[in-house]
Amino acid sequence: MKISINNRLSFRLARNTVAVALLLGMVLSLIQVIIDFLNEKNSLDAEIRAVVAISHAPASQIAYNIDARLAAELLDGLLEHPSIIHAEIIDTDNRLLASKEREPQTSAYRWLSDLLFQPSRTYTETLFVPQLNDFVLGDLNVVVDTYPSGAEFLKRAAFTLVSGFLRSLILSAVLLILFYIMLTQPLVKVISAVSEVDPETPEKIRLPVPKGHEMDEIGVLVNSTNNQLQAIDENLNKLKKAESRLKTYSEQLEQIVDSRTKELSEKNKQLIKSNHDLRVAKEEAVSRAKARADFLANMSHEIRTPFNGVLGMISLTLEEPLSEKQKEQLNVAYSSGVALLELLNDILDISKVEAGKLTLENIAFDLRKTVEDVSRLLAQNAHAKNVALYTNIDPTFPERVYGDPTRIRQIVSNLTGNAIKFTETGSVTVSLSILKNQSVEIRVSDTGIGIEADRLESIFSPFSQGDADITRKYGGTGLGLTLCRQLVTHMGGKIEVISERGRGSSFMVTLPLLADHNTPSPKVDESLFKHHFVLLHQTENRTFECISAELQNWKLPCASYPYEHPQDVQLKEQRFEANTIILFDSRSLSPLLVEHQDIDNVHMILVARQNIPSDTDAFKAMRIEQMISAPVSRDRLYDTLYKAANPGGAAVITEGTDMPEAPVGKKHVLLVEDNQVNQLVAKTILRKLGYEVSIANNGQDAMDLVGNDHYDIILMDCHMPVMDGYEATRLIRQNAKYDALPIIAVTANVMQGDKERCLSCGMNDYLTKPYEKKALTQMLAKWLEDPVAAAASSKFA
Repeated sequence: MKISINNRLSFRLARNTVAVALLLGMVLSLIQVIIDFLNEKNSLDAEIRAVVAISHAPASQIAYNIDARLAAELLDGLLEHPSIIHAEIIDTDNRLLASKEREPQTSAYRWLSDLLFQPSRTYTETLFVPQLNDFVLGDLNVVVDTYPSGAEFLKRAAFTLVSGFLRSLILSAVLLILFYIMLTQPLVKVISAVSEVDPETPEKIRLPVPKGHEMDEIGVLVNSTNNQLQAIDENLNKLKKAESRLKTYSEQLEQIVDSRTKELSEKNKQLIKSNHDLRVAKEEAVSRAKARADFLANMSHEIRTPFNGVLGMISLTLEEPLSEKQKEQLNVAYSSGVALLELLNDILDISKVEAGKLTLENIAFDLRKTVEDVSRLLAQNAHAKNVALYTNIDPTFPERVYGDPTRIRQIVSNLTGNAIKFTETGSVTVSLSILKNQSVEIRVSDTGIGIEADRLESIFSPFSQGDADITRKYGGTGLGLTLCRQLVTHMGGKIEVISERGRGSSFMVTLPLLADHNTPSPKVDESLFKHHFVLLHQTENRTFECISAELQNWKLPCASYPYEHPQDVQLKEQRFEANTIILFDSRSLSPLLVEHQDIDNVHMILVARQNIPSDTDAFKAMRIEQMISAPVSRDRLYDTLYKAANPGGAAVITEGTDMPEAPVGKKHVLLVEDNQVNQLVAKTILRKLGYEVSIANNGQDAMDLVGNDHYDIILMDCHMPVMDGYEATRLIRQNAKYDALPIIAVTANVMQGDKERCLSCGMNDYLTKPYEKKALTQMLAKWLEDPVAAAASSKFA
């Protein structure tokens, strides 16, 4: 076998060895030269400085005696140094006392020395006599030619590089000889033996082991190769036997394949039939799901329509003069009706989720206000059981987040309502915060009956509660938590619960809601910074923890004084500066505050644990200027503090839900409704609010009335005989002069697509039955006071 010289291992080994050896030798020599260069550079500097230091004392004496002859002799002595080419002594007035110099050496290699060490260096030594308190006599200036030292260095460097190169060559030659004897020559013998192998029977050859290499790597390589050849030879013999058996098995396999092919063909026919049956079953299931959805929509409308009349009539009757017993009975009937309506809503929502027809909005809304509104709405239920209801909202929570406000409100309402229902004593706390991963956490904690550990998962199942005793005692259907979990899961979040029997529960809802950073936080009026705020409250009253956190977030000066019992409060020695606002939680503290010497400096705000009747005369006597009740919202707290800091309104302000007033001037409302009971309910509410009302029994009657009279707004039912509300709205919108006429959809339908259908036919907003005075009043005020602003801010679009 012939191998070209470039491919021979010995050639490449020699080439690489020489190259590495030469490179290594040159690198080591270069390092040695660099070290020598640094040493030479430093030694020259040290040597000259030593000479100058030695000359300092005589030069100072010469400068002191002003002896020019001795100065010249000293400088001549300095010039004896081969590197010094110029020396001079000058006095403090820069007058030359003596100066000596000589020409620097010249050489063809001087440029290299100058490049490395610079052509010359100048040293200056200040002359002084220590006995004269270091009085300066002048300077000794020395100029040094670096070439003598540089020339010596260049000679050493040349010798080092040449000797290093020769050493590298010698080392390379020695390594080449050793490699050839120890490695190349044995490998050539092995290669020669391999080249003689018969290509037809390579497994029969056995390679010889080179002499002297039986125990090293070459010997191991040859022995391993021989072992492999032996194994190959044995495997080939086995393979020949296996081929014979394989032929027999192949014939048997062909017979088996034919049999299995027939079986697969039969099964394939069965599979095709099964797929057809599944497709038919799927179509039937989709059809049944659609039928169920249509059934739910129709049943919702059919159930709600008479039920709305029942609730409406009860609501109207409650506004009439009644005895206390009659009011109590009607309130029970109305509450039962509302509970039944909420149950119907939960069943419909669960059905929509399961049918995949639940559509979520993704709009910017104020989640803080949503939580506060739900808490205010349910506070009356909690206070009726003597249960404290607190809100704990992070003051730095974003002003707006993106999500579905209706569904999130539904989740908070369900969880808070459950917490109040199952809590007999203690408190319920609704918390809102931002987690580290920027998700929103809504936490509802209570001190109620708690849940057994083995029941924590089952409470999220439909129609399931903790146990049968709970259902009998507290009532309910067990649908609220099921709906909450489905809504939270649909939003991409999770709901968790921690509970201990007899100690309460804590429900945590985590939702991935993005913050709207374009909405700034409200600014604090400058007048509040001129006041001092004092908080007097019982230790366990967590409402004041939230108030304190808000005041600190607003950077307002605040001092808190908690107490266990009112009689423990000692205020006689406490001084209140001018413009002090005191917030306290018990009217029993009023006498202490009224009798205080600094009462004229303070404004008093009562933060009641629950809504209490406002007695203006009593509040004036107690010097109470404002009153708010827990849970306290941020906006209500700010408004109360602002009014206390800027007097001018009513002396006493109590919280309540103000009903929007009807617009100034009598407005004409067209009520399009086919159900007579609903007509009576809506007409009675509207007339009590001061509106003029006309009634149309269907869409066709509405068309005739709109064409013959002027109306400020239309309340349009969607499902009516003769002509429904959708068609009537489309026909009205075809006339350009009715483009600005607000048309509000009023229907019992709550299924997916209802709002979109109302919007597509030209309706402006959406109101769900039953007719409620508050909702109806707010809707009319919204669209009659400023229709342009209402259209711009309406979430219906």
